[in-house]
Amino acid sequence: MDQSPSPSDLNPFQAWSDQWRAFGSAWAKWWLRPMPQTTGTSGMPALPPFGEIAQLPLQVPPALFGALVDPQAMTELNARFLPRMQELWTAASEALVSAGGPAGFAGPAGLAGLTGVPGMAGMVGMAGAIGPATGGAQQAGQAGQPGQAGASGRGGQVSQGGSAAKSDKSGQPGAIPTAPPVREVVPVPPGDRRFKAAEWSDQPYFSLVKQYYLLASEYLTALAELSPATGQDKLRLAYLTRQYADALSPANFPATNPEVLKKALETQGKSLAQGLNNLLTDTRQGRITMSDASAFAVGQNLAITPGQVVFRNELIELIQYTPTTERVHERPLLIVPPCINKYYILDLQPNNSFIRWTLEQGQTVFLISWRNITPELGQLGWDDYLEQGVLTAMDVVTAITGSATLNTLGFCVGGALLTSALAVLGARGDSRVNSLTLLTTMLDYEDPGEIRVYVSEDMLAMRESSLHGGQIVQGGELAGAFSSLRANDLVWNYVVKNYLKGETPPPFDLLHWNADSANLPGPMYAYYVRNFYIDNKLREPGALTMLGAPVDLGAVKMPAYIYASREDHIVPWPSAYRSTGLLGGEATFVLGASGHIAGVINPPASGKRNYWTHAGTAAASADDWFTDAESHPGSWWPHWGQWLANRSGERVPAPAAPGNDRYPPLGAAPGTYVLAPGG
Repeated sequence: MDQSPSPSDLNPFQAWSDQWRAFGSAWAKWWLRPMPQTTGTSGMPALPPFGEIAQLPLQVPPALFGALVDPQAMTELNARFLPRMQELWTAASEALVSAGGPAGFAGPAGLAGLTGVPGMAGMVGMAGAIGPATGGAQQAGQAGQPGQAGASGRGGQVSQGGSAAKSDKSGQPGAIPTAPPVREVVPVPPGDRRFKAAEWSDQPYFSLVKQYYLLASEYLTALAELSPATGQDKLRLAYLTRQYADALSPANFPATNPEVLKKALETQGKSLAQGLNNLLTDTRQGRITMSDASAFAVGQNLAITPGQVVFRNELIELIQYTPTTERVHERPLLIVPPCINKYYILDLQPNNSFIRWTLEQGQTVFLISWRNITPELGQLGWDDYLEQGVLTAMDVVTAITGSATLNTLGFCVGGALLTSALAVLGARGDSRVNSLTLLTTMLDYEDPGEIRVYVSEDMLAMRESSLHGGQIVQGGELAGAFSSLRANDLVWNYVVKNYLKGETPPPFDLLHWNADSANLPGPMYAYYVRNFYIDNKLREPGALTMLGAPVDLGAVKMPAYIYASREDHIVPWPSAYRSTGLLGGEATFVLGASGHIAGVINPPASGKRNYWTHAGTAAASADDWFTDAESHPGSWWPHWGQWLANRSGERVPAPAAPGNDRYPPLGAAPGTYVLAPGG
């Protein structure tokens, strides 16, 4: 007999994933069940078909958690949630009675007028109910039958209770009627925008669906916490639980989203038809549209700060920007942006361009524009990014300006590349770099945030040989992974708006940039993931060798300005704070509001957000630092600008022309590399 282990024995996570997939299918069927149409012997409505209350939880297949969760812990969990479930159904029963019985609570006539729209008959059948009616149980029995007393079926004219009704109490055509709402038992979590429309609270059916879903999500989250899994496996289970809960939200299905149904009524189904067209368009392009792509073009209304490409090799273009002041600081600034997206996040439009603002402060700015990797460059490694990228750019900057020293700035993974290069220079005794600025950068990967669910030994091992063989990591793959960490905001939000409501996203420069991703070479990516995320060797002196030099962050002795964003889910700010104890020079730590990108791109003129500083000596921990930190309104840019000015030398006449004889201008900014199609 074959005694070899099964795939589930080798990979328990795969078994859990399969069980969750089965659970998702079972739960999806629940949403299609009808509301109750009978009352109990006490005159109150019978319990809804949500599964036996006494056998909570929520029709979870017994095989799913039976072997994974301690029975006593599950019993205690059910006991915690059972009273809330009972309370929610009591609230629904109260609203049901107030609305005139089951039909009043779940009268479905409002969709019947759409049956004359091509392709809508099936949708009407699925929808079940969209709001209270006045025709009682008789009307409920005629739901969705065109030509009967539930609907006229002509041109979308909706009749309710057998009488023509072109509008609700508000007089707005196609609006969903109102009735006594279900009182709030399960509040919407702060920041959850899926249920902000009034219909989710005012319409009892949708209020019940919403609250039941939120309670189910809470339950599943708590259930995943009871799993005996540890470490990476438990993180993955929690992540997968959230993904399923997010995906099965009633907001994501036409039949259970009152906003979608309302718009379908108002437009006679045209919104659904347009949504299908949007879906087909996005399927062809391979990504969800988050911004009106026709509104932006790089070099026309994005990345338009004047400058010249003064150097180009197979990996980078180096841009020297045109000064905007007559006199500039004598020490230039080199910016190293992330290489997994295009550089123009720092040069969006004139009103929010970090580069333009920095020029206005009298700085001479150079910036690396990374190549979007093509197959012929698939063998490039981490050392190539240091040698051909960061260090070569430093050589060119000092050669053009004649300055013996320069200031540097790195953003996200650009900051990791820059700091690695500075550690190499430190090992070589090269002190040309005068200061270091790091924006949302990690140097200690002990807690890499939510991205860790995608980064593990086994997941890397599955493709490591292919990566080292030159396989390209597509930019879209990375962008999709980052978006999934905020699925409700960056995935399902657009599914609902684009595909269910048929809307076109408004122009948003930041989201346009977010979709313009870049590819990475496999060896470089594999080195980064293994040595930084998995083994966390960058923080260990001498654990890594780059360009033949032992890497010790303590050898990076120049002053450092370290910026982090408080709501950053890619670089958690406490992880960024730990850089203050790794670098060898004096470190100034500043914390800004908002997330990974929005916190950084916060121009002073907007008057938005705030930031925190700490006047004392370095605190032992991030929490200690924040306890004594002082909040300041507005952008952190002026604070950094003054810090940099103090380290930029005297003012001298601005250069009359870009480049020099050795490095003549090769073409106008934004250059050619940034124009390559996204990965």
